[in-house]
Amino acid sequence: MLLALLVLILAMGGVMALQKAFVPKFGLDLAGGTTVTLSPVTEAGAAPSQESLDLAVNILRDRVNGTGISDAEVAKSGDNIVISVPGAGQKEVVGRLGTTAELRFRQVLAVAPAVIAPSPLPTTPATPAPSGTGTPKPGASGQPSSTAKPAATAKPATSATPAGRALSSALTAPTPAPSTSASGSGKADKSAKATPAPSASAPSGQPTAQPSDDPMAGVDLTGVDPAVAEQFKKIDCTKKDRGQGVQDNPDKQLAACSKDGDARYILEKAAVKGTEVSGATSGVDSTTGEWIVQVTFKSKGASEFAKTTGQITSAPQPRNQLAMVLDGLVISAPVIEEPIPGGQARISGSFTQKSATDLANQLKYGALPLKFKQSSIEEVSGTLGADQLRGGLLAGAIGLVLVVFYCLLYYRGLGLVAVASLVVATILTYSTVVILGHNANFRLSLPHIIGLIVSIGITADSFIVYFERMRDEMKEGRRSLRVAVEVAWARARRTILIADAVMFIAAVVLYFLAVGGVAGFAFAMGLTTLIDIAVVFLFTKPFVALLAKLPFFAKGHKLSGLDAERMSREAPAARTTVPQEG
Repeated sequence: MLLALLVLILAMGGVMALQKAFVPKFGLDLAGGTTVTLSPVTEAGAAPSQESLDLAVNILRDRVNGTGISDAEVAKSGDNIVISVPGAGQKEVVGRLGTTAELRFRQVLAVAPAVIAPSPLPTTPATPAPSGTGTPKPGASGQPSSTAKPAATAKPATSATPAGRALSSALTAPTPAPSTSASGSGKADKSAKATPAPSASAPSGQPTAQPSDDPMAGVDLTGVDPAVAEQFKKIDCTKKDRGQGVQDNPDKQLAACSKDGDARYILEKAAVKGTEVSGATSGVDSTTGEWIVQVTFKSKGASEFAKTTGQITSAPQPRNQLAMVLDGLVISAPVIEEPIPGGQARISGSFTQKSATDLANQLKYGALPLKFKQSSIEEVSGTLGADQLRGGLLAGAIGLVLVVFYCLLYYRGLGLVAVASLVVATILTYSTVVILGHNANFRLSLPHIIGLIVSIGITADSFIVYFERMRDEMKEGRRSLRVAVEVAWARARRTILIADAVMFIAAVVLYFLAVGGVAGFAFAMGLTTLIDIAVVFLFTKPFVALLAKLPFFAKGHKLSGLDAERMSREAPAARTTVPQEG
């Protein structure tokens, strides 16, 4: 165990050295940053609805704090929205928040699962197959998109297109006739297997796509910009921060992730922009009873949309899909089953009321439900927070010294184990904070530091539970030290795990239900709880077992804290029995 801990510490140190990261990143209150105040612009100066403000806050919070641990804050202040971003200059913050991201309609050129194994891209573009593309390996997130619509506009599709919420729904012209498209979407479809069903309408003699260990196998890169293809290969859609907030260029091809993070796409230049959408509504189809989304275009957008859908309809899978890109993510990529003239379109699939309403809001509002103007932009100084940090660190140092003094006074030589455990916990905590800061944009703020200081008590509680149990086993000479170490550990570890589990559950619940500083405190508390378990199991217990072999502790030296005289004084008084006369 001690060797495993040493390897872990050396590995973390190696990562820090390779990345040249030795100092943690600090949050807004410690390092300063930028605060932007956005004021809503409404017709006739009317007050915005609270629903629209709440939706705008959620969108902006995802944009500036996708991971949830970067200490960026978005909050309402009356009818205004105040965004505070740590460690970034005004230009960067304004670039991400100052303009509303625009909705784009782009043709899908290629699609693959979210995770792609490293493999060289083909140097020669593959010849597009007339009816399908490569098949993701089984187990990848996705579902078959196979259309068996009996109408004349039905198109065969044999590829296993990864699908998320409404990512492979059908996009058709409004019609009173029930839709018989086999393509679907929604959360209920996520469990669908990635093995495609062969299309009944596929041309005879057409070779069937075979499963491959390489998810890139068979991806058609014809007409794809090499730089975009390379980005498509490397993009990581499993991250929480997977591209939201990116201002994409409508005149260039784009590699992007799906909103749910279960697929990646290469997309053509924007065919229709979101400014050409005049409205979108969700509702229930009166004939089928399913939830649908109705989209209405302006005059110019209607003609562009009709032209684009007419061209895409005759394309092979997945190029017969039209992606809707918002805020840098693909929110939907339905199959185009027929040309859609008239300026109206209907998106159908396995929608729920919530998913249909959310999609309609995204299409209708663009990135934000309201237009905003920048009321103020100012740099925030971290001077006040730095003064508070010095006070907090001083208080933490005093508390740590008192804990160490008490452990040495009460446990004597055994207290050295407690001190060493605290040192190891400190090393692991600091290394973790630095690595998270460099790789996940984790920033230390005062709430984080308070959570880390509170964790000193959590770590101290763990080895005190173990020490007291071990001393109980040794009192009155019932067990030797080496036996007591193992027996006490078997009984104490359950108590330690239960206590840490309760603390960790509380931290997780608090983290997901709170925002801002409270969430930061919860994250730090949960992190140090996990570190405490690692320290107790990998260091405290093995180190005590090692010390038990030394004569200084095994024979109960007076300074060891385990001497027989002290054990007998602390043992409960023996019960005396008076013999009865016979």
